[in-house]
Amino acid sequence: MTPSFTPTVPLNEGETVQVSFSSDRMTYWREMAWVSVVAMVVGMAVLWFMGNPHVWTGAVGGLAAIAVRAFYLASDELKVRWDLTNQRLLGPNMRITSLNEITAVRPFLSAVQVVTSTGDKHLIKYQADRESVVRAIERAIAA
Repeated sequence: MTPSFTPTVPLNEGETVQVSFSSDRMTYWREMAWVSVVAMVVGMAVLWFMGNPHVWTGAVGGLAAIAVRAFYLASDELKVRWDLTNQRLLGPNMRITSLNEITAVRPFLSAVQVVTSTGDKHLIKYQADRESVVRAIERAIAA
């Protein structure tokens, strides 16, 4: 199966896309910078606890690991789009949730977590203004 980065499901009769949420490039790179800082600190701490005299190599390793991952995944992560319709939340790879099944919408780091009544959890990642995404989904649910 080829991964899809945008919703591919056809819209129902009378269904219209209200707003689309795409990954923000600057938010992606800012989050990768913070993740690399954490990886560098953890790498240095592990080497320090092990008694390694070259603690600085943990920072280099942590930075390199996250940088490789970030550059490798950037092209895919920045293509992702979610569509909010008047009936459903449509995501990549056939992620489909009816608005009446959504039980919680909350910000999480630079993402928005959507929880359904069946316990499914979806992340709308790398949003520049996650609070506006939460408000848009909550408005759609209330309508």
